[in-house]
Amino acid sequence: MLKEMKAYGYLQPGQNGTKRLVEKYGAALICVRYRFDEVRGVKLKTVEIVVDEKPLRHPRYDNDDLVPVHVAYGETELRQQLRALRARWDGERKLWYVRYGLIRGTPLEERLAEVYP
Repeated sequence: MLKEMKAYGYLQPGQNGTKRLVEKYGAALICVRYRFDEVRGVKLKTVEIVVDEKPLRHPRYDNDDLVPVHVAYGETELRQQLRALRARWDGERKLWYVRYGLIRGTPLEERLAEVYP
């Protein structure tokens, strides 16, 4: 339904036309859009608000980023998979490093280690 409607205005919180909505939604308000529904012949005012916030389990990665993966010594099958993907072992940190694009969507992605610089 919204895809067929043309947006003709986009306002940031605090601009004229958003003040009452800022009072209502506070810091949760992200933006206000004005749309026109040509089928019904009506103008619409829509708001985008934050309804939930959670910390990231791990940072977002690009496909070419080297990411740390934790695999225990006894998990030989997973270690073989990492070797086949040309992953590198860091003996000091006890982690494998592999390009993220190679493990995205696989069970190895769930084993990303939480290592922050």
